[in-house]
Amino acid sequence: MIRTIEWTRNGVEMIDQRVLPTEEVYHTYHTAEEVAEAIKTMVVRGAPAIGVAAAMGIAIGVQNLTSDANLDDSFRRICDVIERTRPTARNLFWAIERMKRVFEDRKSSGLAGLKTALKAEALQVHAEDIDINRRMGMFGQELLSQSCTVLTHCNAGALCAAGYGTALGVIRAATEQGKQIHVFADETRPFLQGARLTAWEMVKEGIPCTLITDNMAGHFMKSGRIDAVIVGADRIAGNGDTANKIGTYSVALLAREHRIPFYVAAPLSTFDLSLDTGEQIPIEERAASEVAEVQGRRIAPEGVEIANPAFDVTPSRLITAIITEVGILRPPYAESIPAACQKGHTA
Repeated sequence: MIRTIEWTRNGVEMIDQRVLPTEEVYHTYHTAEEVAEAIKTMVVRGAPAIGVAAAMGIAIGVQNLTSDANLDDSFRRICDVIERTRPTARNLFWAIERMKRVFEDRKSSGLAGLKTALKAEALQVHAEDIDINRRMGMFGQELLSQSCTVLTHCNAGALCAAGYGTALGVIRAATEQGKQIHVFADETRPFLQGARLTAWEMVKEGIPCTLITDNMAGHFMKSGRIDAVIVGADRIAGNGDTANKIGTYSVALLAREHRIPFYVAAPLSTFDLSLDTGEQIPIEERAASEVAEVQGRRIAPEGVEIANPAFDVTPSRLITAIITEVGILRPPYAESIPAACQKGHTA
């Protein structure tokens, strides 16, 4: 299995997703600040993996504390460092909230007890993520026929999680059930997660994959080459509106036009019931250089104005179903999402 992120005796180890597929490099991070920088610079990316990294970053930050003095202030500073990294990914804030609850429950035991409890919680977040993805995969694979072609956008595989993956986890589960799945991977400009990461995962695992540029998706849908679309999510509002990598909305519109089912695969930790609609989801704006350059080489003229929103929001009306670890959700999502979150909470 691909090792996206691990807790080791030396620190938090992550595969550097910025240099894939040409290099497979792992870095070890020793402080909360280093983990935060890895999240911000996209060494690690994908909402579930960001959640795991956030939990481990907080845990390692507390491991480095040497005194019980001003423990509340020290913990708050660690959480603030992690919180300021990626604003759209709900899992980041979900993980921080989870670690805060452990801190409040265990801080009376002193620093030594907190170190043990927070490390254990971070490891639990990691283990749960892999289990959740496998359960999502088994539910989602039921939506795919014995032989079909699935279009993906961005990377929602083992690299976006602690392992196995969300959207690609569905595809993995389908192949494990003996189904013949062919993946069409959008390259996903400007960071090229499809070209660099999804294609790499599929080649590594021997799952047939065709890489296409983003503007080819409509052509292959119209020609009957695509049977289904499956994507991941970074935040899902209470009504089912879904934020995912920029370009997802366009793919959803194309799928609707060509009567192709459009599925979202996401754990319950990605849902944000505090938001009524996707209009309230904060959209991260990233550096202009990601658009103006390709692997460090300038492709746009100096002086041109550049916009680089990292995500867009797909309205729930375009989503056929949402695949979660407690089952497949169908419209009306304003009813099925709260019910699923309640089921997950009581499970």
